[in-house]
Amino acid sequence: MNKQILRLAIPNIISNISIPLLSSVDTALVGRMDGVYYLGALAIGGMIFNFLYWGFSFLRMGTTGLTAHAFGANNKREASLILSRAVVVAIVGSIALILLQYLLISTSFLIIKTSEDVEFYARLYFSIRIWDAPATLMLFAIQGWFLGMQNARYPMYITIFVNVLNIGFNVFFIYGLGMQVEGVAYGTVIAQYSGLLLAVWLFFKGFGKSFININRARILVLSGLKRFFIVSRDIFIRTLCLIFTFAFFTVQSAALGDDILAVNTILLQFWYILSYAVDGFAYAAESLIGRFIGAKDGIRFKKAVKLLLVWGMGFGAFFSVIYYLFDVHMLWLFTDNPELVALALTFMAWTIAAPLINSFCFIWDGIYIGATATGPMRDSMLISTGLVFLPVFYLTISFLGNHAIWLAMIAYMAARGITLLLYAPKHIFSVLTDK
Repeated sequence: MNKQILRLAIPNIISNISIPLLSSVDTALVGRMDGVYYLGALAIGGMIFNFLYWGFSFLRMGTTGLTAHAFGANNKREASLILSRAVVVAIVGSIALILLQYLLISTSFLIIKTSEDVEFYARLYFSIRIWDAPATLMLFAIQGWFLGMQNARYPMYITIFVNVLNIGFNVFFIYGLGMQVEGVAYGTVIAQYSGLLLAVWLFFKGFGKSFININRARILVLSGLKRFFIVSRDIFIRTLCLIFTFAFFTVQSAALGDDILAVNTILLQFWYILSYAVDGFAYAAESLIGRFIGAKDGIRFKKAVKLLLVWGMGFGAFFSVIYYLFDVHMLWLFTDNPELVALALTFMAWTIAAPLINSFCFIWDGIYIGATATGPMRDSMLISTGLVFLPVFYLTISFLGNHAIWLAMIAYMAARGITLLLYAPKHIFSVLTDK
């Protein structure tokens, strides 16, 4: 079982680490520009796209769980239908985002209050980056399908290719052509469409012969669409809560000034690095748990749950130690401003504690997605956001300042893990009998 976990987890870890690496390189490039507002603009622009694109993350997560069930049951036709439906939803969703782009950016800055410089460059970033929506959403669907088919290598190839290309273009546009945040946006757009071309090529290379031709009528069969959208709905609501939390974090950081916004943006990179690394095991959980449920293999199902939690928690402990030992050195990778480094160190304890707490809920997320037990996962997120995160923030902001934002984030992550653990006996461990 450990070999199966690592076979899926290691490629996912490698590919996932390249995602915050891209974000970290972008932060480091922009963090060295004259003017803190460039970094603030990148944070705000990134937050808006996180809100938009994370809202469609059900295309990745829902597709993985449903496909893994079909794979475990050896139902190739159903697996083909799931991919077709996900791609159709991705195309329709991306067209809607492009058509509504002016409304989306205008509404964003009715909510977000920041300096004029930050707003100007964030709007510029958005106006360019929105055109990668079709490639981004279709990549969600295709990579989720690959994972459901127990293939973690293809998503690794795609993610590394996209992010290395993105970094190269960003460096070229910023240092070669003298651009600011618009260079980061152009680099992202070009890299995403290049990644989509690679994904299509890998699909036909690896699955073209086994992919069953499906007519449009079968894609639109009500029963199949209903199941897809029920799972997608729950993941969408869960993701909206997640997006809200991180958006709220950024908005409140901006309200405390450009320096706090810059510092919190830098420290959040450490959270992203941890989340994407541990998500390697969470993605493995999605693939394996879904597969064992589809195959009705209760013994390996329960063994996988336990081992995945051990691997995830161990990885989290490793990151806490690394952050503790190399905090100053890692901060200097993101900015050469000594005042920002000194300010960041006053909040570093929250980042050191985070991996131990966060990894627990990340693994449970993967288990629930693989089991397509999306209802309790949705409820867990609603409880953690509405009854923990917001109350903790508002009860402490008046006397803790920026520490209140970090305390609320830690409490939120802990609540997610605890509620998912409490739901597990009914919604996870009782799914299959030991046979």
